[in-house]
Amino acid sequence: MKGYINNKPVEFEKGETILEVARRNGFFIPTLCELGEINHAPGTCRVCLVEIKMKDDDKSYLVTSCNTPMEEGMEVFTRTKKVREHQRLQVELILADHDEDCATCVRHGDCELQDIAQFVGLKNKRYTYPEFYQRRTKDNSAFSIVRDMSKCIRCNRCITVCREVQGTDVLVFSGTGLESEVSVRDSLDLKNSDCVSCGQCTLVCPVGAIAERDDTEEVIDYLYDKDIITVFQFAPAVRVALGEEFGMEPGTNVEGEIITALKKLGADIVLDTNFAADLVIMEEGSEFLERLKKGKKLPLMTSCSPGWINYVEKYYPEFIENISSVKSPQQCFGAIAKNYLSEMMKIPKEKMRVISIMPCTAKKEEAKRDEFYNDGSYDVDVVLTTREFAHLLKREGIELNKLEKGQFDNPWMGMYSGAAEIFGATGGVMEAAVRTVHFLVKGKELKDIDFKPVRGFKSIKEAEISLGDFGKIKIAVANGLKAAKEIIEKIKNGEASYHFIEVMACPGGCLGGGGQPRHKKNYKEILEARKKAIYKIDKEKEIRQSHNNPLIKKLYEKFLGKPLSEKSHKLLHTHYKNRKREIKHTIKEIWDEIRGNA
Repeated sequence: MKGYINNKPVEFEKGETILEVARRNGFFIPTLCELGEINHAPGTCRVCLVEIKMKDDDKSYLVTSCNTPMEEGMEVFTRTKKVREHQRLQVELILADHDEDCATCVRHGDCELQDIAQFVGLKNKRYTYPEFYQRRTKDNSAFSIVRDMSKCIRCNRCITVCREVQGTDVLVFSGTGLESEVSVRDSLDLKNSDCVSCGQCTLVCPVGAIAERDDTEEVIDYLYDKDIITVFQFAPAVRVALGEEFGMEPGTNVEGEIITALKKLGADIVLDTNFAADLVIMEEGSEFLERLKKGKKLPLMTSCSPGWINYVEKYYPEFIENISSVKSPQQCFGAIAKNYLSEMMKIPKEKMRVISIMPCTAKKEEAKRDEFYNDGSYDVDVVLTTREFAHLLKREGIELNKLEKGQFDNPWMGMYSGAAEIFGATGGVMEAAVRTVHFLVKGKELKDIDFKPVRGFKSIKEAEISLGDFGKIKIAVANGLKAAKEIIEKIKNGEASYHFIEVMACPGGCLGGGGQPRHKKNYKEILEARKKAIYKIDKEKEIRQSHNNPLIKKLYEKFLGKPLSEKSHKLLHTHYKNRKREIKHTIKEIWDEIRGNA
C-alpha cells in the first residue's frame, strides 16, 4: 500500500499506524505516552498530532498519529502551522496541570516533558491550575519508591507496565477530570500495598511523578565524616549500564572507571558484590543438595531478587518455605564486610558503613528489613541505584568516560568468578548454580560450562541436568514476575514439577532492573547489549566457577568453616514472612465490618 508523508511517497502494510510508518521512513513525530514495544492505551497525551488529507477529500483533519491507521493514498503532514499550533496548545495544557518545580525535581535535566516543550516551540504558558495539582497525593511511605502526583501527566505508562508487564496490577486511575490521578489499589500508600518495589514504573515514568527514593545526601554525609570508614560494593549489572548515563555505548564495561570514580568521591574501600555472588552459590548450591538428600521442601527457589521475595510474601506466602534461606549477594556482602572484613582490617564494626550501588529499587527496601538488622546496625547501610550514582557523579563533576581504570582494594574480598558476573542476567544465577552443583555432586567440572538452555530473554526457560544418583534434575527460569506467576500457578495446579527455579523480578534480570538508566526507545537492543557484555566478562575470566574462587575457599577456611555451617547460617541465611493482605471479598463481609465499627 502507498501513501505520502510530507509529500514524499511511503509504503506500508495494512494496519500500520501513521506513527509507525513515519518512524520507519525517518520522519520524527514527538510522543509522550508512547512506550516502545509495550502496548497501552494510545492517544493519551495527544502530542503526536499530524494533519491528514484523505483520498478524494479536500478537507484536512488533525489526528493522533499513534492510533490512526495509515490508509491508501493518505497524505500526512507532520510540521504544518496548524499542527505546530495545536501541539503547543496541548503541551501548554499539560503543563498547566503540572507542578513545574523543575529545579528540585528528580528528573531535572532528563525530563521528557521539558524536551517536548522545547520541540514544539513553547515560549510562554498562559494557564495554570495549582489548586488541582497541589492537593494531589505525595507518597513518601516506602523505602524504595516515592510518588508525587503533582507532577503526573496521566500518560498511563506506569499502570501499563505494572499490569501488563509485571502482572501485579497495583497502580490504578482514580477520580475524574482534573481530580484524576494514578493511585495505589485499595487507596493504600505504597508501603502498605501489594507493591513489590520492582521499580519498573520508575523506569517508564517520563517525568518526576514516580521515582526511586533519593539517598545520595546520606552517602555524601558518610563520605565526609572522618570517623566513618565507607565500604562500597557494586553489582554485576551496574558495570555494563552506568556508561550509558555518560554517553557511552550500551554494554560498555566500566568496572575500572567505577572504582576510580568512587575513590575520587572519597570512598575508603571499594569491593565487588560479585565476590558475595560466589558465596551465595556455595551456600545455595549446598542447600539445594541438602534438600535433595533429605527430601525437604522442593522446588528450591532462588532468593537473590528482593522484588521476587516481596512478591512471594504478598501474593503466594504458601511458597515461602520453597525460597532459599540464603540472603542475596548484597546482604551477604554486608554481613561479611561487617564481621570478616572488619576483623581482617581491624576496623571497629560500629565505624563501618556499607554502601551498595545496585540496578534495583527493591534493594533499598531489602536493606531496611528487620531481618537484616544485627548487633545495632543493618548489614547494608545505604543503597544507591545506578541512576542515583550517575547523578551523584555528575553533581561532583566526575566524568566517568574520562577516567582511568582502577583496581579493587582488598585482598580478602576482591576477586570474583565469571559465574558471579552472570548473576546480572536472567538465567545467570541458575547457570552459576548448575556449574557448582554439578561439581559438588560429581567431583568434576561441567563439560559444557556455557549452559545455554537457561540463557536469553524468553519468559520461561526449562532444562534438565543429570546429577549422578539424584538422576535428572528439572530446572526452570522465570524472566519477570508475570512468568513467575505462570510457573507458580502450574505447580499449584499439578501441571508442572521442578526441582530448582530461578526467578528475577525484572524482565531481563538485573540488566533491566528498576534502577537502571532509562531508555524510551530501542530498549530490547540495549538489554541485548548489556547481556552480551555480561557473558563476555564471564567468557574472559580465568576462573568461571564459584567454587574455584580462591578467596571464597580462604573465607571458609579462616572464618565460616564450611557451607551451611553454624556461622554461615547466622551470617548468611535468613527467613521470610507472610505479608499477604486480608481482603474482604464480598459485599456482606465489607458491610458487616462497617456496621461493627459504627
